[in-house]
Amino acid sequence: MIPVVLPHYLVVSAALFSLGLAGVIIRRNALVIFMSLELMLNAANLALAAFSRYNGSLHGHVLVFFIITVAAAEVAVGLAIIVALFRRRKSVNVDELTSMRL
Repeated sequence: MIPVVLPHYLVVSAALFSLGLAGVIIRRNALVIFMSLELMLNAANLALAAFSRYNGSLHGHVLVFFIITVAAAEVAVGLAIIVALFRRRKSVNVDELTSMRL
């Protein structure tokens, strides 16, 4: 068995971040863009936790915990905004949302 070392974690983190970036750039659905942003945030969390483990410190893990807590609040607010936009405009396509005014 090959041991899992820091470069393995970083490759997975980079792949997840790239998938999230592609989702943000290519997609036009606000919900898919929002999920892609969350994927990018979790990829950064994975890299941070990997570096923390590599250095033998718990500071990175504590920071990841706080980032996940803030991300949970962000999800609640973001989904509420997306639902409000859908109720008002009957679409979550970002091309149709030209202004921030409802």
